[in-house]
Amino acid sequence: MPVYEYEHCTEPCEWGKAFEIRQEIREEPLSRCPNCGRDVRKILSRVNINTPKTNTELRDLGFTKLVRRDDGVYENVTARPGESRTMTRDNPQSVPRLDRILKD
Repeated sequence: MPVYEYEHCTEPCEWGKAFEIRQEIREEPLSRCPNCGRDVRKILSRVNINTPKTNTELRDLGFTKLVRRDDGVYENVTARPGESRTMTRDNPQSVPRLDRILKD
């Protein structure tokens, strides 16, 4: 369930000038504070999305990152122990073994 931010239009209550509240997406925005009953307005806030930044983080999350090195040759920069560091187009043994990575 998403968390929305609201701000008191006049004086704040004990929840403060701005407060957060969980609401269903389909619910109408609040017009009154559930705590004190004063007028409130919805605040637009930024969303924090954290994406992996390093090859190690990608590997630890289960991703495989291939970087093109030559025509038909790719380097597996997230290779796990026992995996080939390079992958070539015509060599199926060089393809990362996803059955060892993916689990039900």
